[in-house]
Amino acid sequence: MTSTRPGTFAGAAGERADDGRSHHAATEVPHRTSPVDADLARELLDGLDEGVLTTDDAGLVALVNAMAGQLLPDIVVGTDLAGCPLPALAAASASGADDFEGEHHGRRLRGVRRALGGHRSAWYVRDVTDEHNRVAELLAERRRTQFLAGAGRRLGLALERDQALHAVATLPVPYLAELALVVHLPPTPTEYRPHWIRYAAGDTAPITGTVDWDVVAAVPGLVEALDGETTDPRPWPALGSGRLDPLLPAGLDASTTLLVSPMPGAGRTAGALVLLRPPERASFDRRDVELVRELVARAGAALATAQLHDEQSHLARVLQDSLLPPRLPTVAGVSMSGGYRAAGDSLRIGGDFYDVLPAGDGALFAVGDVSGKGVGAAVLTGRVRQSLQTLRLVEQQPRELLRLLDQALLDTPDAARRGQFTTLLLGAVRAGPQGGLRVRIAGGGHPAPLVIRATGTVSAIRVGGMPVGALPGARFASADVRLRPGELLFVRTDGVAEARGGPRGTETFGERRLRRTLAAGAGLPPATLVDRVLHEVDTWCAGHRHDDVAMLAIGPTGD
Repeated sequence: MTSTRPGTFAGAAGERADDGRSHHAATEVPHRTSPVDADLARELLDGLDEGVLTTDDAGLVALVNAMAGQLLPDIVVGTDLAGCPLPALAAASASGADDFEGEHHGRRLRGVRRALGGHRSAWYVRDVTDEHNRVAELLAERRRTQFLAGAGRRLGLALERDQALHAVATLPVPYLAELALVVHLPPTPTEYRPHWIRYAAGDTAPITGTVDWDVVAAVPGLVEALDGETTDPRPWPALGSGRLDPLLPAGLDASTTLLVSPMPGAGRTAGALVLLRPPERASFDRRDVELVRELVARAGAALATAQLHDEQSHLARVLQDSLLPPRLPTVAGVSMSGGYRAAGDSLRIGGDFYDVLPAGDGALFAVGDVSGKGVGAAVLTGRVRQSLQTLRLVEQQPRELLRLLDQALLDTPDAARRGQFTTLLLGAVRAGPQGGLRVRIAGGGHPAPLVIRATGTVSAIRVGGMPVGALPGARFASADVRLRPGELLFVRTDGVAEARGGPRGTETFGERRLRRTLAAGAGLPPATLVDRVLHEVDTWCAGHRHDDVAMLAIGPTGD
């Protein structure tokens, strides 16, 4: 027990504070007490679970209880608190503050001042180290949770492989490390060389490249990580200058901490994440390693998803491109131009198509819309076009050709074509007298073709007919059209009129707006008119998702 000067006990255990509130349940002790009363008061103070310091009128320590002696062993009776070894307490005492909190001998202490009579004070000091650590751990766990949640959202939005790799490289900096390096192998490599993407604090954008295997092997644990093995944090080895160029920057400090983690993928390791921390930052602890392991697991899943999306997008593009003729044939006296816009979603493979096939001294043309979306629609579109390629060799009259095509589609086994059909407009065109064209059109449930006269009049050719391949005994109709120089026949799928956009994004382009666009383009050549219609549809949709759009414009060359 620490003693005090006889007859000067400051009354910390029993004197009431100036604000009228008593601290603990002690009673007021006269400033002048007997030695027996002072000893009893000190025993009461020594029983407290917090340290108590009292100061006299001059600011010198007058009493130190047992707990204060343990928490502040270098503060004894007579110490001037304004110059004591605990900076936070010294500053509070000098400034007249009523509380302090600071580190002392590896412990975190918190104190509160209570005013006594005159200029005397009592400081109640508690060890809040455990409480502070619990709060710090809670805040750190909250930050880790927020980091993983943000990383998950960003990785979930990375639908392409390059986007996912960019996210994996940039997410750890600076929260987990000052430099992040992702080493990966392309899904279908033309050469078996590792690819890398690196991002460091202060970089404006990630840096990418390829590297030889001997450079990869120079990074400790990297080859093992690419094989799916996990490693513990380790110090950066002393390597020769330029040995890791360009994978990592030269001149890395020997005290740099390295953590290499594999990124599990679908059936194989998707790559490895390398994190580097400089010497001035603490090494990776257990919580950091667990957080990195969770991050790379999500990163590997995101890369696998992105790779699947890339493969589906590539398949969609290949199938979509196969729906378009590579080039329209040259037909004497006939000028033609086609236009196509894929659906707003690159994975929604549509069934809209157009085709032109040479036939004798003219040509057969077709514009169709297969029911459904996706691979099934693409397969049926290919079947329709291939069937037309073959059937035109035995029949070139549009209505008879439609009947043959209808029968061919109905003969397809139900398992391959269940519920599928196509609307189709099939026509035959050849040069006519006086520079004009003769056109015979047969319809199979398709929107009526439009004729644009030189005067700007737009009229529909009512063909009718039933969808092709839908029902046995379908009926088809045909109509003849003569086109004079300066006139055009415009055939399209329903995706043009049904394209949604406008001010609210939900209004259809509509038949009336289409006719106004065609009338305004009267007298234009087919290619210019098609470009004009596509431009108007694109402007109307303004980035909104839309169905496929296919169209074909035919007119005399005017020779």
